Amino acid sequence: MKHRWMSSLAAAAVAALSMQMAARAESDKKPAPEAPTIPSEYRINPGDKLRIEVYKDNQLSQSVQVRPDGKVTLPLIGDIEAVGRTPIELRESIGSALKEYITTPTVTVIVVEAQTATAYVIGEVNKPGPVTLQTPLNVLQALALAGGLRQFADAKNIRILRKDETGTQIIPFNYRDALKSAREPVYLRPGDTVVVPD
Repeated sequence: MKHRWMSSLAAAAVAALSMQMAARAESDKKPAPEAPTIPSEYRINPGDKLRIEVYKDNQLSQSVQVRPDGKVTLPLIGDIEAVGRTPIELRESIGSALKEYITTPTVTVIVVEAQTATAYVIGEVNKPGPVTLQTPLNVLQALALAGGLRQFADAKNIRILRKDETGTQIIPFNYRDALKSAREPVYLRPGDTVVVPD
C-alpha cells in the first residue's frame, strides 16, 4: 500500500514538473516586447536661439530667435516655419527657399540656446496644465503627470492637437487601448495639447 502511494506521488510530481517545463518552453517562444523607439532628434521650440549660416554670404547668415508663432524671419525668403522641425529639416527648407537666389546654397542651422519644451494637458484630468518635455514623453506619461483621468473622462476619445505648416492636426488617442497595446507609444512634441473630453 505504501509502495503504491509513493509511486502515485512520484508520478504526480513528474507530471507537474513536465507541465511546468512545457509552460516555460511555451513562454520562451513568445517574443519579448520591443522597447519603444524614442525620438532622438532635437526639435526646435519657440524661444530657441538659432545661428543660421549661409556659406560665403555674411549678409544672409543670421542669429535669430524663434518667435512665439513658431517662425523666424530671414533675408530674401522672409518668414519660415521653424517650430517642430529638426535643425536638419529647417536647413533643408531654408536651402530650398534660397535656390531661387543662389545656385547651390550651403546652409547650416545651429541651436545656440534651447528653451524648455512644453506640451499641455487639459480637460478631464486631475491636474490640467503644462508638462515639460525635458526628456521624450509619451501621452500615457503626460496623463500620469497630470494626475490621471477624472471619473467621468471619456478615455476612448482623447485628442492630441498638433500644429504644423498645414494647420492643426488632430490625432485620436484611446487611453484604454494604449494601456493594453504593445505598440509603440505616441510621443508628444513641443506645443502639443492633449484634450481629455468628458
